Amino acid sequence: MGNFLAGKVVAVTGAGRGIGRAVALAAAAEGARVVVNDYGVSMDGVSPTSEVAEAVVKEIEAAGGEAVAVADDVSTMAGGQRVVDAALSAYGRIDAVVCVAGILRERMLFNMTEEEWDPVVATHLKGTFTVFRAASAVMRRQRAGTLIGFTSGNHQGSVSQANYSAAKGGIISLVRSAALGLHKYGVTANAVAPVARTRMSANVPMELAEIGEPEDVAALVVYLLSDAAREQGVTGQVYTVAGPKIAVWAQPRELRAAYADGASWTPERIAECLPGSVGVDPMPMLARLEAMERAAREGSRPNAQ
Repeated sequence: MGNFLAGKVVAVTGAGRGIGRAVALAAAAEGARVVVNDYGVSMDGVSPTSEVAEAVVKEIEAAGGEAVAVADDVSTMAGGQRVVDAALSAYGRIDAVVCVAGILRERMLFNMTEEEWDPVVATHLKGTFTVFRAASAVMRRQRAGTLIGFTSGNHQGSVSQANYSAAKGGIISLVRSAALGLHKYGVTANAVAPVARTRMSANVPMELAEIGEPEDVAALVVYLLSDAAREQGVTGQVYTVAGPKIAVWAQPRELRAAYADGASWTPERIAECLPGSVGVDPMPMLARLEAMERAAREGSRPNAQ
């Protein structure tokens, strides 16, 4: 057992499998007491079972750590609150929450149903909000705490996962809002966009040039949960971890601007001015899509850089 997180109480959602499980185990191995939350559903969000979270608690206890299980659905306000309440009941405080829980329901946008949109957005985005909401109220009083949301490189867009991409983009904005709103209370907020071998990544229709294991992601999360990250002023950031690579995403900012020189814009003036003065910001995902389409025509499997 290490002591990088000694004395801390950490709640992890989606902690029954994959990255969430790796985070829970790594936090416990570094001295944290862990609330293991997992609704125990299949990848598309159905057939819940409480045994998934309990199995991880047994793993942590067998290694000499402390943990409790909460098999609640964090897409509800009550479920998110119970995750935090379990920490307070068992350990008297909550120092950090890590929101990994997520599901997939793939469909092209023009065929996507409400039943395919709502549960994905609810699990990812609302499920992060419910836990952040409950935890931040306690952390504000404590004048300390850490919030970590899980996003994806797919926040840039996705061909057949508009629901997932929209939710992941929303999580980034939620994290940045939390970082701004809670800064004066000593609470930090960051997001992680992992690239790792999990049941969700198994069906990616391309070869991933940079990919790691859930344990690689867990190492970054443990750092973000630590006093070292707080002391180094890490907040409002989005990090990708892919095996040996760690990268930080740029903050949103304007690239170029044009002004109407005192006159009102008209469609004609915009058509004349915009291409040369403002232009476009090339869409990397569109270039990847075109490469995939070429590879498909040639009968090969594209390599995602």
